[in-house]
Amino acid sequence: MPVLVASDLDRTLVYSAAALGLTMPDPRAPRLLCVEVYESRPLSYMTETAAGLLTDLGDTAVFVPTTTRTREQYQRINLPGPPAKYAICANGGHLLVDGVSDPGWHARVTARLADECASLPEIRDHLMNTADPLWVRKHRVAEDLFAYLVVERELLPEDWVKELAVWAENRGWTVSLQGRKLYAVPKPLTKSAAVREVARRTGADLTLAAGDSLLDADLLLAADRGWRPGHGELADSDWTAPAISALPERGVLAGERILREFLHAASPAR
Repeated sequence: MPVLVASDLDRTLVYSAAALGLTMPDPRAPRLLCVEVYESRPLSYMTETAAGLLTDLGDTAVFVPTTTRTREQYQRINLPGPPAKYAICANGGHLLVDGVSDPGWHARVTARLADECASLPEIRDHLMNTADPLWVRKHRVAEDLFAYLVVERELLPEDWVKELAVWAENRGWTVSLQGRKLYAVPKPLTKSAAVREVARRTGADLTLAAGDSLLDADLLLAADRGWRPGHGELADSDWTAPAISALPERGVLAGERILREFLHAASPAR
């Protein structure tokens, strides 16, 4: 039976220059591979060692990139290894099969959102009316499913984030702060639901997962085994669960460690 490996991407497997966390002396820094280019500029990286591990993992398990990125943002990433047959974008709103969104899955997701939580326009209007232009750089709506702000993190008031989280919770939404992006995401929009669908389609009897943010918690809890790095929202809150391993590594080396753990756990079933 196949092993399914569902992993978050940003700050879990791939890292921007600002998130690399290269604290070692320069001569000891790992060699990096650029895996994303945006507007003709390199944007995201993994170590060359991690790239080799991911290639091996693609030959061993069903690897499913599982991201909050939109489809367009995901398609900018050029991961090493075999092309992923399945990918999950927009936090579970789109299930890609050979690069194409499954319309049946998307219809099921949107119907559930309409039934179970406040509407996107209500959330977007609240963000527009309460966020201060002093620290907001961009307002964005992703795939007509959720909203996010690009903020100046050092100017962002902590109390405003807490108040927004309470307001959103009462309307069936979750707030997640990841780097310079503050997300407002409907609670029924989950990575775990899409991963369960992939597991059903592939017949996988073992699911492994990794992620660093609050939006990855449901994914980790749905897996048979999960890992989180030593950075990110989950690490900052000391979040854990019985089948979750909290790794000490931070930055790009955490991505390398996560891939080693995936391979170790998946290899007995190869």
